[in-house]
Amino acid sequence: MKIVLFDIDGTLLLSDGAGRSAMEMALAAVFGTAGPRSYRYGGKTDRLIVRETMRLAGFSDAQIDARMDEVLSLYLGGLRAHLAGPDHGARALPGVARLLDAVEAHDELVLGLLTGNIVEGADTKLRAVRFDPARFRVGAFGSDHEERPMLPPIARERASALLGREVPGDRLVIIGDTVHDMTCGKGVGARAIGVATGGVALSELAPHGPSALFDDLSDTDRVLEAILHA
Repeated sequence: MKIVLFDIDGTLLLSDGAGRSAMEMALAAVFGTAGPRSYRYGGKTDRLIVRETMRLAGFSDAQIDARMDEVLSLYLGGLRAHLAGPDHGARALPGVARLLDAVEAHDELVLGLLTGNIVEGADTKLRAVRFDPARFRVGAFGSDHEERPMLPPIARERASALLGREVPGDRLVIIGDTVHDMTCGKGVGARAIGVATGGVALSELAPHGPSALFDDLSDTDRVLEAILHA
């Protein structure tokens, strides 16, 4: 049995900038600044985004911690507003719907998530492209821990509880579009599969040892074979 853990942004879907826009609005409302525009959100947890951008803006960790929950609450409200209605611009990426169906139907695979999104944000984004969050049987989220390398152990623990037996780390397969997705599971021996749909070139992902690399997830049979042999 393998646990297949998908990243969300840039891997399953694109939110047409809704996540960054909502976060910047929340940061500006609470701290008076959204931080530097050059800061890259990709592969970071929501909490780490708040911390790193506000550190760069000159705030202490104590100040950031005191206002973290307020920022995330405003962020969720903004995200839901951005993704409400039929013209929000979010879309599932090529081949994803068919691949999720194939993983979910396979007797030897468990469909899951591993994402920097806090759980409520993950649900909002998935529902915006008509993916039911409940179909992902295992999940580790940015609301579980600020540091992404801490999420694979959480996912492994939850998978073990779900299956009623210990799941070795090398039975986790993390599918994502950033270097962070390729590296975060190394501490538990997880495998990684990279995809270039989030704007990071395959040549940037390749040095970090993924089991396979794809331009996108549209070739269901090839991706499924890569998962099974990872």
